[in-house]
Amino acid sequence: MIRTPQEIAKMRKAGKVVAEMHEATRLAVKPGVSTLDLDKVARNVLEKRGARSNFLNYHGFPAVICTSPNSMIVHGIPGDYILQEGDIISIDCGAIVEGYHGDAAYTMGVGNISPEAEKLIEVTERSLYAGIEKMQPGNRLHEIGRAVQKVAESAGYGIVREYVGHAIGTAMHEEPQVPNYWPGNGGPKLKVGNVFAVEPMLNIGGDKTKVLSDGWSVVTLDGSLSAHFEHTIAISENGPEILTIP
Repeated sequence: MIRTPQEIAKMRKAGKVVAEMHEATRLAVKPGVSTLDLDKVARNVLEKRGARSNFLNYHGFPAVICTSPNSMIVHGIPGDYILQEGDIISIDCGAIVEGYHGDAAYTMGVGNISPEAEKLIEVTERSLYAGIEKMQPGNRLHEIGRAVQKVAESAGYGIVREYVGHAIGTAMHEEPQVPNYWPGNGGPKLKVGNVFAVEPMLNIGGDKTKVLSDGWSVVTLDGSLSAHFEHTIAISENGPEILTIP
């Protein structure tokens, strides 16, 4: 769907709230903090900015952020898990402003982390930006995933295939989907006014996943560490504009 400049301006507002949620939760991440504490920090930002959560009650999800430590890939429910020195944690945040959505995620270490965890985080973020670079008018959608895949596989990481990026606007998840790999065809042509949430999820081990008994939390099947980065990006005449940055 093509979004008007006025619609993108509203999404830019939502994106600024998401960026603030990122900043606030990053500052709060430290050993001894619970994932529920992080959710409270994010709720405070939403309330302060007069924004609504697009995660809370989405198909019954009970929180405003997803908190996914270590081998958890996505959709972790904030609760009584206490962050430990050496953990990594992925935090996914969303907001709605004037009916339009923003969605973004990051992964960071808790205190001092292992070199392999540091590399995973660095490569996953780099794969996101490699995909974003392909978001030029006239390019094909699946060139995004091809770029992500090249970065991930050059580091020997597994690419999660069961969970992908998506178009975004007046709903959080819109069509078409944005795979983080080359699916065998170029996909639709990118146009000015398209807005997508691109979100690579990379595992140190294989790409297989499983859902825990809570019905939400997705973990690596082999127990390996996973990282997740995401931004909401609009395609302009000048190329990609990341909406979920300060």
